[in-house]
Amino acid sequence: MADIIDGKAFAADLRGKVAEGVAEFSAKAGRKPGLAVVLVGEDPASQIYVRNKHKATVAAGMESFEHRLPADTTQEDLLALVAQLNADPAVDGILVQLPLPKGLDENAVIQAIDPDKDVDGFTTASAGRLMTGLPGFVACTPLGCLMLLKDRLGDLSGKTAVIIGRSNIVGKPMAQLLLRESCTVTIAHSRTKDLPDVVRAADIVVAAVGRPEMVKGDWLKPGATVIDVGINRVPAADEGKTKLVGDVDFASASETVGAITPVPGGVGPMTIACLLYNTLEAANRREGLA
Repeated sequence: MADIIDGKAFAADLRGKVAEGVAEFSAKAGRKPGLAVVLVGEDPASQIYVRNKHKATVAAGMESFEHRLPADTTQEDLLALVAQLNADPAVDGILVQLPLPKGLDENAVIQAIDPDKDVDGFTTASAGRLMTGLPGFVACTPLGCLMLLKDRLGDLSGKTAVIIGRSNIVGKPMAQLLLRESCTVTIAHSRTKDLPDVVRAADIVVAAVGRPEMVKGDWLKPGATVIDVGINRVPAADEGKTKLVGDVDFASASETVGAITPVPGGVGPMTIACLLYNTLEAANRREGLA
């Protein structure tokens, strides 16, 4: 049976280390690191995410600045708020919760964020910095995946990695991170031919395709390390109930691979922990303490 990679425990440890770093920063800078979160509209899932981020930010000893705007907020007003946060010396990180209500241009809003405060790592400037090796911020989910991989495997140099999924939020930055670690990287996607054979060659598999239990155990190389980014809600055995599953068929995969992240409890907890990590890093850089 595969070892289970406990993302929940790793994330708790990372949040503790961030809290220690926040205390050191505050002693030197005379202020707390600040994270501003912008929520537009009443999307229930987004409200839960924002509430969880607020709790985690405060628990780490940071300032949490919440800006809740009505769904009929104009593009101009939203961009004006982003500009205000860019200029605010108390704000080190800015996160605009997605999705935005219809009628708002998400891309324009994200690109308006100062790259030095882009703790979500979503701007094209952040993506360009990652690709060219310049200091910047990496999207929280792939950053968390990399931390889990390095904790499990140590040096990743020379390993073969397959990423299933080519999104701007996970797949593409994940590929850049693994290239930076001197892995040989393949990005697979819906048009990839002989996908099981491609995946079977990998020492490292990162599944981020959004299809429930698509990756089967016989797709995977014996002893491989699997990071399952997928979070899919599917019907449970009990009628009327649902359960969360990943993009990997956990039951069959765990009979083959060396280590795997569970869903839930794997990658998910790492996302907010990495957001706090990026915010502390942003604060240190802005104060010349990095």
